[in-house]
Amino acid sequence: MYEGPMPMTPTPLAEAGATPPAPPVPLAALLARPDLGLRLLAGPEDVPLHWVHTSEMADPYPYLLGGELLMTAGVQLTDPAHYVERVVEAGAAALAFGVTPVYDTVPPELVAACARHGLPLVEVPPRTPFTAVARALWRLMAEARLHELRRVTEAQQSLAAAAARPAPVPAVLGALASRVGGRAVLFGADGAESAAAGREVPAEAARALRDLAGVLGPRPGGPASASGDGGGLRLAAYALGGGDGLTLGVAAERRGPGDHTIAGVAVVLLSLLTAPHRGADVTVRDGALVRLLLGAAPEEAADPLGPGPWTVVHARGGDGTPFAATSLAAALGTPLLAQDGATVRLLLPSSAAPVTAQEGWTLGASAPVPPSELPAGDAQAARALRRAEAGRAALVRHRAGGLAALVDRDEAAAHARGLLGPLTEPLGETLRVWLSLHGSWDRTAVALDIHRNTVRQRITRCAALLDRDLDDPDVRMELWFALRAR
Repeated sequence: MYEGPMPMTPTPLAEAGATPPAPPVPLAALLARPDLGLRLLAGPEDVPLHWVHTSEMADPYPYLLGGELLMTAGVQLTDPAHYVERVVEAGAAALAFGVTPVYDTVPPELVAACARHGLPLVEVPPRTPFTAVARALWRLMAEARLHELRRVTEAQQSLAAAAARPAPVPAVLGALASRVGGRAVLFGADGAESAAAGREVPAEAARALRDLAGVLGPRPGGPASASGDGGGLRLAAYALGGGDGLTLGVAAERRGPGDHTIAGVAVVLLSLLTAPHRGADVTVRDGALVRLLLGAAPEEAADPLGPGPWTVVHARGGDGTPFAATSLAAALGTPLLAQDGATVRLLLPSSAAPVTAQEGWTLGASAPVPPSELPAGDAQAARALRRAEAGRAALVRHRAGGLAALVDRDEAAAHARGLLGPLTEPLGETLRVWLSLHGSWDRTAVALDIHRNTVRQRITRCAALLDRDLDDPDVRMELWFALRAR
């Protein structure tokens, strides 16, 4: 039954393009496969499985990332209760135990320990190799991903068709509500509903959605999106482009992997449909940009362009649709963009929210610069994009500050919590020790009493969760100060 280590990991978001991530597969889907003959002995069957891993270690904790189906034949199982405690502590989703060649039946002590901790325990019959279980899970994940891609594509087509109707704003809201199976609301700058579509939601959920939309608001530098829960529903809010403080709110019973992509298309369409008519100030500003492109000195265009500071962003990626660049511009809070071959160049005013990573895109951002230094900012963004592509990072900023520039301790601690939020305690501690030892795999392994391959695995996981290039000394410095300040 035992066939050695056989990890199966999902594609990182930074490499997944603009498509939604593969949805996890519920354990029940594997149990329903008659060819596998799996049997649930303890725990719930509706837990999500993100990947599968086989291990015969007495303590598999150092090699688990969480969310996996851990398979074992119990070669070194001596203390079932302690074994289950370590598996649960590591965050594994479920445990699959193969009977034979070591055990003829699943040990009752193991069943009792799993039941006590609520960890699903699955019996794998002798006729089913572990590779068959892993292959079945991979196929189920591929089918789920294909289904999600089709759903997103159909939703994009539906939203585009709705935008062409005589009353486009209510039509887009209706199409969005239908596709996510909930309610879509357009809030004004004062927080009042200006349009809505979809099924009614409980009053508690409606209030929570309005409050969530209020978190975004029209204030400069505010977040572009937010999510939460209320009234038993999953909630999300998105700021529309245009600077008028309009916000899209979405409430649904569940949130699929592709729902953020679908909502992003709706945000772009609604931003275009609700944009005010071009005013004289916009015409003057665009005229200044044209003069810059035609070779005028930056100082000649500084007054009509605005005092800044401005941030230049270079981006590559997208999903190839006509909405890709405009969707990115709306997400970053600017109407100023230009397509230069495969690169999208954007100019963000000081009122825009800070640049954040965008799914499906690789971004390079300059430091904020006045109009007279826009050429330098453009060069900074180009270099940052090259570094992002080389390091497979979603976003690289041209900056030398980070937490070293934060003087107030409370502000530094808040920044650290936000930055390090995606990391579990074991990952954060591994990152701290690794940084303190100047990135030495061997010395970090000795300090933590784990294998050097485990150190590499955890540091790679940290880079993926944080969307940071850990080879960048600026990033290392910022993470070091964050780990000290949290």
